[in-house]
Amino acid sequence: MNGMQKIPTPLATEMTEKTWLARESWRVFEIMAEFVEATERLSPIRPAVSIFGSARTLPGHPYYELTERISRQLSDAGFSVISGGGPGVMEAANKGAFFGRSPSVGLNIQLPHEQHGNPYQDISQTFRHFFARKVMFVKFASAYVVMPGGYGTLDELSEALTLVQTAKTRRIPIILVHGAFWRGLLDWFRNTVVAEGMIDAADLDLMQVIDDPRDVVDAIFSHYEKRGFEPSAQEREIQLNL
Repeated sequence: MNGMQKIPTPLATEMTEKTWLARESWRVFEIMAEFVEATERLSPIRPAVSIFGSARTLPGHPYYELTERISRQLSDAGFSVISGGGPGVMEAANKGAFFGRSPSVGLNIQLPHEQHGNPYQDISQTFRHFFARKVMFVKFASAYVVMPGGYGTLDELSEALTLVQTAKTRRIPIILVHGAFWRGLLDWFRNTVVAEGMIDAADLDLMQVIDDPRDVVDAIFSHYEKRGFEPSAQEREIQLNL
Protein backbone atom coordinates (compact mmCIF):
# COMPACT_ATOMS: atom_id res chain seq x y z
CA MET A 1 0.00 0.00 0.00
CA ASN A 2 3.05 2.28 0.29
CA GLY A 3 2.89 5.14 -2.18
CA MET A 4 -0.75 4.52 -3.03
CA GLN A 5 -3.17 7.42 -2.68
CA LYS A 6 -6.18 7.02 -0.46
CA ILE A 7 -9.49 7.42 -2.23
CA PRO A 8 -11.80 9.82 -0.33
CA THR A 9 -14.88 8.11 1.04
CA PRO A 10 -18.32 9.61 0.36
CA LEU A 11 -18.53 10.56 4.05
CA ALA A 12 -15.17 12.37 3.95
CA THR A 13 -16.23 14.23 0.79
CA GLU A 14 -19.53 15.22 2.41
CA MET A 15 -17.72 16.54 5.50
CA THR A 16 -15.34 18.54 3.32
CA GLU A 17 -18.27 20.11 1.47
CA LYS A 18 -19.98 20.97 4.74
CA THR A 19 -16.79 22.57 6.03
CA TRP A 20 -16.51 24.74 2.93
CA LEU A 21 -20.16 25.72 3.10
CA ALA A 22 -19.74 26.72 6.75
CA ARG A 23 -16.69 28.82 5.88
CA GLU A 24 -18.53 30.48 3.00
CA SER A 25 -21.44 31.35 5.29
CA TRP A 26 -19.18 32.87 7.94
CA ARG A 27 -17.31 34.80 5.26
CA VAL A 28 -20.53 36.75 4.62
CA PHE A 29 -20.36 38.07 8.19
CA GLU A 30 -16.71 39.04 7.68
CA ILE A 31 -17.70 41.01 4.58
CA MET A 32 -20.55 42.72 6.46
CA ALA A 33 -18.16 43.68 9.25
CA GLU A 34 -15.72 45.11 6.71
CA PHE A 35 -18.42 47.31 5.20
CA VAL A 36 -19.71 48.48 8.59
CA GLU A 37 -16.27 49.33 9.99
CA ALA A 38 -15.18 51.20 6.85
CA THR A 39 -18.45 53.16 6.62
CA GLU A 40 -18.24 54.29 10.24
CA ARG A 41 -14.61 55.38 9.91
CA LEU A 42 -14.94 57.15 6.57
CA SER A 43 -18.29 58.92 6.94
CA PRO A 44 -16.73 62.09 8.49
CA ILE A 45 -14.22 62.69 5.66
CA ARG A 46 -16.56 64.38 3.12
CA PRO A 47 -16.00 66.12 0.78
CA ALA A 48 -13.34 63.81 -0.59
CA VAL A 49 -11.57 63.06 -3.86
CA SER A 50 -10.35 59.58 -4.81
CA ILE A 51 -7.03 59.48 -6.68
CA PHE A 52 -5.87 56.41 -8.63
CA GLY A 53 -2.65 55.51 -10.40
CA SER A 54 0.20 53.06 -10.70
CA ALA A 55 1.72 51.38 -7.66
CA ARG A 56 4.99 51.11 -9.62
CA THR A 57 5.70 54.83 -10.09
CA LEU A 58 8.79 55.74 -8.08
CA PRO A 59 9.38 58.95 -6.10
CA GLY A 60 10.95 61.55 -8.36
CA HIS A 61 9.05 60.38 -11.43
CA PRO A 62 7.05 63.17 -13.11
CA TYR A 63 3.78 61.28 -12.46
CA TYR A 64 4.63 61.00 -8.76
CA GLU A 65 5.47 64.68 -8.44
CA LEU A 66 2.39 65.75 -10.43
CA THR A 67 0.15 63.60 -8.22
CA GLU A 68 1.67 65.06 -5.08
CA ARG A 69 1.03 68.62 -6.31
CA ILE A 70 -2.57 67.85 -7.25
CA SER A 71 -3.21 66.16 -3.93
CA ARG A 72 -1.70 69.01 -1.93
CA GLN A 73 -3.85 71.56 -3.73
CA LEU A 74 -6.97 69.45 -3.21
CA SER A 75 -6.17 69.08 0.48
CA ASP A 76 -5.54 72.78 0.94
CA ALA A 77 -8.81 73.49 -0.88
CA GLY A 78 -10.72 71.45 1.72
CA PHE A 79 -10.94 67.98 0.17
CA SER A 80 -9.93 64.82 1.97
CA VAL A 81 -7.84 62.76 -0.43
CA ILE A 82 -8.46 59.01 -0.75
CA SER A 83 -5.91 56.68 -2.29
CA GLY A 84 -5.26 52.95 -2.27
CA GLY A 85 -2.78 53.44 0.57
CA GLY A 86 0.11 51.70 -1.20
CA PRO A 87 3.29 52.83 -2.98
CA GLY A 88 3.73 54.76 -6.20
CA VAL A 89 1.02 57.21 -7.21
CA MET A 90 -1.01 56.12 -4.18
CA GLU A 91 1.83 57.22 -1.92
CA ALA A 92 2.18 60.53 -3.78
CA ALA A 93 -1.55 61.19 -3.33
CA ASN A 94 -1.39 60.47 0.38
CA LYS A 95 1.81 62.45 0.80
CA GLY A 96 0.42 65.59 -0.81
CA ALA A 97 -2.67 65.49 1.38
CA PHE A 98 -0.71 64.54 4.50
CA PHE A 99 1.13 67.85 4.40
CA GLY A 100 -2.02 69.78 3.44
CA ARG A 101 -4.97 71.01 5.47
CA SER A 102 -7.35 68.07 5.01
CA PRO A 103 -7.12 64.35 5.90
CA SER A 104 -5.07 61.86 3.92
CA VAL A 105 -6.99 58.57 3.65
CA GLY A 106 -5.54 55.21 2.62
CA LEU A 107 -7.78 52.28 1.68
CA ASN A 108 -5.24 49.49 1.86
CA ILE A 109 -5.72 46.00 0.42
CA GLN A 110 -4.12 42.75 1.57
CA LEU A 111 -2.17 41.37 -1.40
CA PRO A 112 0.48 38.65 -1.75
CA HIS A 113 2.83 41.14 -3.42
CA GLU A 114 3.30 44.79 -4.38
CA GLN A 115 1.02 46.37 -1.77
CA HIS A 116 2.39 47.81 1.45
CA GLY A 117 1.01 50.75 3.35
CA ASN A 118 2.72 54.10 2.85
CA PRO A 119 3.47 56.28 5.90
CA TYR A 120 1.43 59.32 4.81
CA GLN A 121 -2.03 58.32 6.06
CA ASP A 122 -4.06 60.20 8.65
CA ILE A 123 -6.80 57.57 8.30
CA SER A 124 -5.87 54.04 7.30
CA GLN A 125 -8.39 51.29 6.57
CA THR A 126 -7.34 47.82 5.43
CA PHE A 127 -9.55 45.54 3.32
CA ARG A 128 -9.43 41.85 2.51
CA HIS A 129 -11.93 42.11 -0.34
CA PHE A 130 -11.42 44.21 -3.45
CA PHE A 131 -15.14 44.76 -3.97
CA ALA A 132 -15.67 46.22 -0.48
CA ARG A 133 -12.74 48.57 -1.01
CA LYS A 134 -14.03 49.64 -4.43
CA VAL A 135 -17.40 50.57 -2.98
CA MET A 136 -15.71 52.85 -0.45
CA PHE A 137 -13.73 54.64 -3.16
CA VAL A 138 -17.00 55.57 -4.85
CA LYS A 139 -19.27 55.98 -1.83
CA PHE A 140 -17.34 58.86 -0.28
CA ALA A 141 -15.88 60.54 -3.37
CA SER A 142 -17.04 63.85 -4.80
CA ALA A 143 -14.66 63.34 -7.73
CA TYR A 144 -12.26 60.83 -9.28
CA VAL A 145 -8.78 61.87 -10.36
CA VAL A 146 -7.15 59.18 -12.49
CA MET A 147 -3.40 59.29 -13.00
CA PRO A 148 -1.46 57.02 -15.37
CA GLY A 149 -1.58 53.41 -14.21
CA GLY A 150 -2.09 49.76 -15.07
CA TYR A 151 -4.84 47.18 -14.73
CA GLY A 152 -5.94 48.31 -11.26
CA THR A 153 -6.23 51.92 -12.39
CA LEU A 154 -8.17 50.94 -15.51
CA ASP A 155 -10.42 48.77 -13.36
CA GLU A 156 -11.26 51.69 -11.08
CA LEU A 157 -11.81 54.00 -14.05
CA SER A 158 -14.15 51.50 -15.73
CA GLU A 159 -16.02 50.96 -12.47
CA ALA A 160 -16.61 54.69 -12.00
CA LEU A 161 -17.71 55.19 -15.61
CA THR A 162 -20.10 52.24 -15.43
CA LEU A 163 -21.70 53.36 -12.17
CA VAL A 164 -22.26 56.91 -13.43
CA GLN A 165 -23.40 55.77 -16.89
CA THR A 166 -25.98 53.41 -15.39
CA ALA A 167 -27.07 55.94 -12.73
CA LYS A 168 -26.06 53.62 -9.91
CA THR A 169 -24.24 56.56 -8.38
CA ARG A 170 -24.48 60.32 -8.78
CA ARG A 171 -22.64 62.13 -11.56
CA ILE A 172 -19.23 63.19 -10.33
CA PRO A 173 -16.21 64.65 -12.16
CA ILE A 174 -13.98 61.90 -13.56
CA ILE A 175 -10.70 63.57 -14.46
CA LEU A 176 -7.92 61.90 -16.45
CA VAL A 177 -4.56 63.56 -15.83
CA HIS A 178 -1.73 63.67 -18.40
CA GLY A 179 -3.47 63.62 -21.75
CA ALA A 180 -0.53 62.09 -23.61
CA PHE A 181 -0.90 58.89 -21.57
CA TRP A 182 -4.66 58.58 -22.12
CA ARG A 183 -4.81 59.66 -25.79
CA GLY A 184 -4.62 56.15 -27.25
CA LEU A 185 -7.36 54.83 -24.98
CA LEU A 186 -9.65 57.78 -25.72
CA ASP A 187 -9.03 57.41 -29.46
CA TRP A 188 -9.99 53.73 -29.19
CA PHE A 189 -13.16 54.64 -27.29
CA ARG A 190 -14.07 57.19 -29.95
CA ASN A 191 -13.03 55.34 -33.11
CA THR A 192 -13.96 51.79 -32.15
CA VAL A 193 -16.25 51.55 -29.11
CA VAL A 194 -18.50 54.47 -30.09
CA ALA A 195 -18.23 53.71 -33.82
CA GLU A 196 -19.46 50.16 -33.26
CA GLY A 197 -22.31 51.33 -31.05
CA MET A 198 -21.02 49.82 -27.81
CA ILE A 199 -21.45 53.16 -26.01
CA ASP A 200 -23.01 56.48 -26.98
CA ALA A 201 -20.84 59.38 -28.07
CA ALA A 202 -22.25 61.33 -25.10
CA ASP A 203 -20.75 58.76 -22.73
CA LEU A 204 -17.31 60.16 -23.53
CA ASP A 205 -18.44 63.37 -21.81
CA LEU A 206 -18.37 61.48 -18.49
CA MET A 207 -14.58 62.03 -18.56
CA GLN A 208 -12.44 65.10 -18.98
CA VAL A 209 -8.70 65.39 -19.53
CA ILE A 210 -6.85 67.97 -17.44
CA ASP A 211 -3.10 68.32 -16.91
CA ASP A 212 -2.65 71.32 -14.64
CA PRO A 213 -3.14 70.78 -10.86
CA ARG A 214 -4.94 74.10 -10.38
CA ASP A 215 -7.30 73.30 -13.23
CA VAL A 216 -8.14 69.93 -11.61
CA VAL A 217 -9.27 71.70 -8.44
CA ASP A 218 -11.17 74.36 -10.38
CA ALA A 219 -13.01 71.73 -12.46
CA ILE A 220 -14.28 70.00 -9.32
CA PHE A 221 -15.47 73.25 -7.75
CA SER A 222 -17.10 74.25 -11.04
CA HIS A 223 -19.07 70.99 -11.13
CA TYR A 224 -20.54 71.62 -7.68
CA GLU A 225 -20.88 75.41 -7.92
CA LYS A 226 -24.67 75.38 -8.28
CA ARG A 227 -25.56 72.36 -6.18
CA GLY A 228 -23.07 71.95 -3.30
CA PHE A 229 -21.12 68.85 -2.32
CA GLU A 230 -23.75 67.15 -0.18
CA PRO A 231 -25.68 64.41 -1.98
CA SER A 232 -29.38 65.05 -2.38
CA ALA A 233 -31.90 62.78 -0.69
CA GLN A 234 -32.42 60.96 -3.99
CA GLU A 235 -28.66 60.53 -4.48
CA ARG A 236 -28.28 59.17 -0.96
CA GLU A 237 -30.96 56.61 -1.74
CA ILE A 238 -29.14 55.61 -4.93
CA GLN A 239 -25.83 55.24 -3.08
CA LEU A 240 -27.43 52.87 -0.58
CA ASN A 241 -27.87 50.46 -3.49
CA LEU A 242 -24.34 50.64 -4.89
